Amino acid sequence: MSRSLVTVWGLVLWLTVAGNLPLWQRLHELAGGSSRQFVIFAGIGLMVAGGTAALLSLLAWPRLFRPTASLLAVIAAANSHFMWQYGAVIDNTMLANVISTDVREARDLMSWSLPATVLLVAGPALWWIWRRPLPQRRWFERAWRNAVGALVGVAVAATAVLLGFQDLAPVVREQKSLRYMVNPLNAVYAGARLAADQLPAQASALQPVGVDAKLGPGYAARRSPPLLLLVVGETARARSWGLNGYARQTTPALARWQEAGELVNFSQVSACGTNTHVSVPCMFSPLTREQGGDRTAVHENLLDVLSRAGLAVLWLDNQAGCKGVCARVPSVRVLDEPVAGLCDAGECFDEAMLDGLDRRIAALDPERRARGVVVVMHQMGSHGPAYYKRTSADRKPFQPECTSNMLSDCPAEHVINAYDNTIAATDRFLDLALAWLKNRADSGANDTAMLYVSDHGESLGEGGLYLHGVPWSIAPAEQTHVPMVAWLSAGMQARGGTRMDCLRQRSAAPLSHDNLFHSVLGLMDVSTTAYDATLDALLPCSAQRPAAVALAPRG
Repeated sequence: MSRSLVTVWGLVLWLTVAGNLPLWQRLHELAGGSSRQFVIFAGIGLMVAGGTAALLSLLAWPRLFRPTASLLAVIAAANSHFMWQYGAVIDNTMLANVISTDVREARDLMSWSLPATVLLVAGPALWWIWRRPLPQRRWFERAWRNAVGALVGVAVAATAVLLGFQDLAPVVREQKSLRYMVNPLNAVYAGARLAADQLPAQASALQPVGVDAKLGPGYAARRSPPLLLLVVGETARARSWGLNGYARQTTPALARWQEAGELVNFSQVSACGTNTHVSVPCMFSPLTREQGGDRTAVHENLLDVLSRAGLAVLWLDNQAGCKGVCARVPSVRVLDEPVAGLCDAGECFDEAMLDGLDRRIAALDPERRARGVVVVMHQMGSHGPAYYKRTSADRKPFQPECTSNMLSDCPAEHVINAYDNTIAATDRFLDLALAWLKNRADSGANDTAMLYVSDHGESLGEGGLYLHGVPWSIAPAEQTHVPMVAWLSAGMQARGGTRMDCLRQRSAAPLSHDNLFHSVLGLMDVSTTAYDATLDALLPCSAQRPAAVALAPRG
């Protein structure tokens, strides 16, 4: 037996068994009571081994094998850690989210168990890889051997599928998450998918949207200019939102605004994605999710259209960036100008975005500002897993709370307490924002409005899942069902003839992130062919119906 074959297949066996322990644990949970358990384990094991052998055989070149195989072993170990701790699965959107993670977010995910898992899972593999160098051969002989090795791997996987199809097909078909748990093939496939999605988009210029955008007839009247505060929530889930009937009142301040008849809570809103990297660009995209709004942006977005119409636009970020959405409008990273008492240890509470807001608006282009202003606030919100860091020590109504980023090590009720405290913090932040808007309206400075919608939800241990990022097609409702509220001053209601009582009656109608682009254009009275009236969530309760035709890509 050749030394190359022993090196490759020795690593294959280790990665198949030790590198996929979360997969085997999940299979045991699914098939533990089945009389065909051995067949299922053997079949999937051979499929994983064959696929891994094919990949490693293609990489089995003397100068290439050691670094790439080492990287794959470490990736498999790191993946295993996050699968164990949070129930995570690996696909292209999760990989994109990892790549866009900043140091602050990465720090929250660090724990002693990560290096321990990498050492235990990847350590023996690394020892094997670096102890057994591949022999030098002529390139065509090496190419031939590698090709044969890859074909053998494919044959092993194919044979397992053919012989065990009757037992394997139901498991793989019904448990789609399994395909995202195969280490390290999941990461390789995710990387290829991500490159295929992003490279063509990055190589081409963005397609213009709303080139005909202009301000509507409502601006002809001499009245206060409109000011919209668009709050992009972070990781808030509808299930824990007090206004949605949650057993706990996590939104007492918003409840008071609602009881006064000034605020509408939309209870059936679906997110475009299950992570910020996907959801935020999708929210502002002219395309619906079905049309590709959840993929790498190839079009300009809502902020471009608003700016083109002549409005002043400002993005305030208290998160890990705007994911390209604010690239062509003024933006401020709150942490770059820390506010005493609201910023510490490399992050800020969301209230810091309200500090000096009048000054920031006054600094915008005066001609645009005189027409109208849209301010987007990107929250820190309920970003996990270190939920306890998102709230100040004197504002934690639900106790005791989990004070670890290893959520699976905390009692379930402690995790829920820590998360619910972040929702209560968002409630306070929105209450302060509404008070600020009401003051602007009462002073006659602006006709004001606020829209709040979360980017995605969160799992808190339901079904063994924590955090978010499960592929949208198989994600639980905890990650896709998000809160959304709207508030309009009397002046803003008058501008569009919007009836709040009508919105309240329609507040349980199904909505999604698809509606945001068109609802904002309608609310701000921007006339453009990019506007689709059928997706304007506010239009059915407005006395004014703007002329609208669909954006060309919709056809």
